[in-house]
Amino acid sequence: MAYGLRQWRWAIKHGCPVVTGSRMPPLRRAVLPFALLTALVPLSSYAQTTAADPSDESGSTQQNTQATQPKATRLPAVNVRAEDWRKFLKAKLVYQMPEVDGTKITVTKKTTVTHLDNQPTVIGNNLNQTLARTPGVLVSEQPTPTQFNFSYRGIGNPQESEFVLVMQDGIPLEGDWIGFPTLYAFPMTQSLSEVQLIRGGSSLLYGPEPAPVINLVSKRPAPGTPLTVTTENVVGEHGLFSSYNVIERNQGAWAFRADAGYVHSDGTRANDGSQNRQVDLYLGYHPDEHQLWWIDFHAISDVSGDPGRLSYTQWQQDPRTATTPYNRDWVNRDQLVLGHTHQFDNNWSLEAKLWFTYEDLVNRAARAQLPGQPLPSTTTLQDEAFRTYGADVRLRKSWGQGNAFTVGTVLFHGNDPFRQWSSTDLTVARDDHSGTPVLNQNRTSQYASLFAENVFRLPYRIHIVPSVRLEHEQISVDETVKPPFLSRPLVNETDRRNVPLFGLGIGNDFGQGNETYFNVSQGWRPLRYFDIASPFSNLIPGHAAALSKSVSWEAGVHGVPVTGLYYDVSVFWINFKNRLETQYINVIDTIEVNTGDTRSRGLEGQLDYDFFARTPFAAQGQHLEAFINASLLNARFTGSDIPGQVGKTPAFSPDSLIKTGVTWRNARVKLSLTAVSSSAQYWQDSDESYGSGETYMPARIPAYTVVDLASDWQLTRSVKLLAGISNLGNRHYFDRVWQNGLEPAFGRTWYTGVSLTM
Repeated sequence: MAYGLRQWRWAIKHGCPVVTGSRMPPLRRAVLPFALLTALVPLSSYAQTTAADPSDESGSTQQNTQATQPKATRLPAVNVRAEDWRKFLKAKLVYQMPEVDGTKITVTKKTTVTHLDNQPTVIGNNLNQTLARTPGVLVSEQPTPTQFNFSYRGIGNPQESEFVLVMQDGIPLEGDWIGFPTLYAFPMTQSLSEVQLIRGGSSLLYGPEPAPVINLVSKRPAPGTPLTVTTENVVGEHGLFSSYNVIERNQGAWAFRADAGYVHSDGTRANDGSQNRQVDLYLGYHPDEHQLWWIDFHAISDVSGDPGRLSYTQWQQDPRTATTPYNRDWVNRDQLVLGHTHQFDNNWSLEAKLWFTYEDLVNRAARAQLPGQPLPSTTTLQDEAFRTYGADVRLRKSWGQGNAFTVGTVLFHGNDPFRQWSSTDLTVARDDHSGTPVLNQNRTSQYASLFAENVFRLPYRIHIVPSVRLEHEQISVDETVKPPFLSRPLVNETDRRNVPLFGLGIGNDFGQGNETYFNVSQGWRPLRYFDIASPFSNLIPGHAAALSKSVSWEAGVHGVPVTGLYYDVSVFWINFKNRLETQYINVIDTIEVNTGDTRSRGLEGQLDYDFFARTPFAAQGQHLEAFINASLLNARFTGSDIPGQVGKTPAFSPDSLIKTGVTWRNARVKLSLTAVSSSAQYWQDSDESYGSGETYMPARIPAYTVVDLASDWQLTRSVKLLAGISNLGNRHYFDRVWQNGLEPAFGRTWYTGVSLTM
């Protein structure tokens, strides 16, 4: 911002136009034209009162007055030009977060916001469409909806998004944020209003994981919304049926929104069918304009077959092959949130949230087999439960001319038992525990943090944001049953870590709506349960690994130099130290060690332009937006205990990831064509191929480009048609690989449906 927010408000309140481009102190630049006007107004008024009024009935009195008053003098015209700063701020908020977002400071942190209402409805959680405007986030696609895989800038394998912090309304979506940070549940996109991406400084703002934070913001009923009911029903290829239903109201002091969703798909392979159910409830109470109390309830239930992974050779021969026809996954996640915000009279603001989450992950897994081979003799039923509790309390103090100070704390506790049974019934039910117990671990996690940030507004439109965060982690594993093939004793381990984090951001506003930003900040990845006690190997004791830490540098510029154009381009450098790896002593004996360091550097850019913004079409609500964002990445190992590893490229670090598209939207139509293009990438850190013959996997995932078409057509006020085609070019590709094979991505699929609002 050019000046502190309070300066702007003062100037507008007192009728001051804004003078830009001067090197005067901000307040003096604002007051100077105002003082000039106050000097001119009395003179102008005086001249007007002494001028003859032809409509005056008292002609003689008028003449006598003219005779006794001095002759009016016409002064030279003074033209005062002012730019409304608010239009630039509003334009930037279409693409990035506010500089001070409630009780959070995001200025100097690189942020991107995708407003989902500005694009067609996303059906079936097509994450490439959802994140098409989100630069740099790599989606590793898994057709079954019980795992979600994201990675960013080459930091860590995307398996279950373990190196990315994914949140909903500022609350972690992971199973256990600290001990088991994996993503098995994802809300239906129809229930979200926007997706926020926060890079440098994200760990100081929210906590563990190196970078970034992906925060999913839930929809809320707009103020003044009458009682409204909407039902959306869609059908499509592969037995797709999607239904999403909403009832909401926001009038007076009370607001509520309830939704229920259901998605069914047969999939493209045998044992690939899935069902997803979701229920959300929001209840908000405004006792006055300064307070809000709310309750959020989220419930997600997924069940899906697991057709198994394929070797590259099997994928080439028949990508519909199923190698695990009896395996199955169940996910249930329930969350209850109590929240409160309060704006106090002395420029203090409070935001507090308490939450409880219960998540249960159950899977039935037998060894892989090819058609014609004998069936496996046993299967393993695995049950991981996560009971987690948390509190997030933040305060903000606005002070001076646009300065803001924030302080807060986060407390978290997890109780997460882990059990396995062996059964000869390949279709054993999820709650049938009659098999032979092979593993039982009681696991707990504790986390606490205290943090503070301040944005200082300085002369010459400079702002500085120092940040500090103190973290404490404790995880424990107490084992009572271990797999019979292991010779180690039962595990009883506890590990504690204290981590201080620091950050500094500097920015400068220039011109009209432009800003430079620089941020350097620390981040970290917590030790997981598996890091201190692997349940499936003879972990050699006494080798607790050091924490994995990151230092992220980012410098860039963004803004809206002209109406309709937004740009954001930055260079980044991330050092990730103490990468944690499992090192095998022999077939089943392992040790957890810090095997190496990586460096990720590159350029990330975003360009959005509305071709109608400066035309008469804009007044009619017409928008024709084109966008392109790109991440150019150079990631390498800079240190390692593994011979020959230095200089190699980490897994899932494509040199380029480009997303582009065009959207036409108005009051009746939203039509969008988007594309995601990734260069080739290694799927394991060794950068080497794996296996031979039927088990062969090449070293690299081939490059791919996927194009999607989606549309919403508002026929009447109550009726809306939906239609789209995913993977328009029917690209034959994959981008998800694990040690036991790859997962084919969907080919071309279509959908169509209708939405009714009453």
